[in-house]
Amino acid sequence: MTTATLPTLTAGTWVIDTVHSTVGFSVRHLMVSKVRGTFDEFSGTITVAEDGTPAVEAEISVDSINTKNEQRDGHIKSADFFDVEKFPKATFKSTAVRSKGSDFVLAGDFTLHGVTREVELNLEFNGVNPGMGQGPVAGFEATTVINRKDFDISIEMPLEGGGAVVGDKITITLEIEAGLQA
Repeated sequence: MTTATLPTLTAGTWVIDTVHSTVGFSVRHLMVSKVRGTFDEFSGTITVAEDGTPAVEAEISVDSINTKNEQRDGHIKSADFFDVEKFPKATFKSTAVRSKGSDFVLAGDFTLHGVTREVELNLEFNGVNPGMGQGPVAGFEATTVINRKDFDISIEMPLEGGGAVVGDKITITLEIEAGLQA
């Protein structure tokens, strides 16, 4: 896979600003709606080489899941789903970036629930801003869809009339602001 460069992104290490970033997800519920949530604790860096090639590494504290429902969050943290006692972190490490029209595809190894799979995120680079006195900031939006069963999260909760309480496909949405470190 050819590695693309991101225009105007200065070489160096860009650190995710967790105050101005979101790691979110949605999953089908009862076959008719979606439950949305966030992970409130995460970190990551984008390291840009002198030739402009970016490399991304990120970590999510799975225990920080927030669906605005404590009972549901507790169940998701249990061995039925994430088993946070055994698998407290999810990680991502990029392997390549390629151009896709005016946007990009970010490929990498995603580890969740002790299972690592290659995923591809559709990536929109929102540009760079001089920032507010702390140095330049860059913005990104990325999305991907994973199947929870690919990560051994295989709980079945069938509905009496067919279908399932929780869908298999999870949409992950990242809204990231990162600052260049001095």
